[in-house]
Amino acid sequence: MTERGLLDLMILRIPGLRTAERSILSEKFDNESDLTILSKKDIEAILGRLLKEDSWTMEAIRIQAEKDQAAARQRGIKTVSLADSDYPPLIREISDPPALLFYRGVLPNPEKPLVGIVGTRRPTSAAAAFSYELGRDLGRQGVPVVSGLALGIDAMAHRGNVDAGAPAIAVLGSGLDQVYPASNRPLARRILESGGVLISEYPPGEEPRKWHFPARNRIISALARGTVVVEAPEKSGALITADFALQQDRDLWVTAVGVKSLQGKGTAKLSQDGARVIHSARDILYEWGLSEGSFVLAGVSTENQEELAGTGRALASSLARTLKIEI
Repeated sequence: MTERGLLDLMILRIPGLRTAERSILSEKFDNESDLTILSKKDIEAILGRLLKEDSWTMEAIRIQAEKDQAAARQRGIKTVSLADSDYPPLIREISDPPALLFYRGVLPNPEKPLVGIVGTRRPTSAAAAFSYELGRDLGRQGVPVVSGLALGIDAMAHRGNVDAGAPAIAVLGSGLDQVYPASNRPLARRILESGGVLISEYPPGEEPRKWHFPARNRIISALARGTVVVEAPEKSGALITADFALQQDRDLWVTAVGVKSLQGKGTAKLSQDGARVIHSARDILYEWGLSEGSFVLAGVSTENQEELAGTGRALASSLARTLKIEI
């Protein structure tokens, strides 16, 4: 757990706070003792507004935070606070970074560019195949893929990236012990085995909720230097990720497959609005000035790669036990 102990877990459990307000409290306090003695009115005075929820006390918040801490330790879940030096720097720079992130695996190397790949949960066969190939071809050049572990485009991109041996990154809209959808739990295990990471802003035990996923999308786009929308209908959640990418001053691409698809009206609209169209991983590498074969996978030695793989296998076994996946 983070050196700040229970503090950030307590802040996370205070009901009714906005993301920015959690960051305010995180910056204001250095330890949980100073927070524990405050009342709801004290918190409201600091924030300058009334909180709607009133059926809580700081004592109850602390008890819940202690349960969260115990659950995280039991399940091999680590945390990184906005105040920690190893907090992902690209997430730190957005307007509403989570004050606390939970993760299993190895946090991505901040020196290596990541590509976000998102799209519909019900892709055409051509879009699904392209997503897999894009993830695989980026992985072969040492570029990890960030996505949301959803069905369809997300899962295909993760699979391609993992099959190429890259340390993929999955951002969840639930607690890390509640991997959703259940059918992608074996894929989550493979991500850990590859030296990748599962990340969430939600504590252990938190179930996937509808409103978690738009919030999750801002983390996907924040981690990535650029995001590819493979195929998206007009009201796809992938378009929310695209909006975040633009707000965060990230690169944004769409695919030729998605633009031409009958299920890609949202993708076509992005293209009409100025998003660049790509045909392969080579287009991204060219735009970033990376020639094929010049990017060493993960930027580590063979010895360290083997060490990462060993760590990943241990984490994957732990996840398998938690999620009751057969080993």
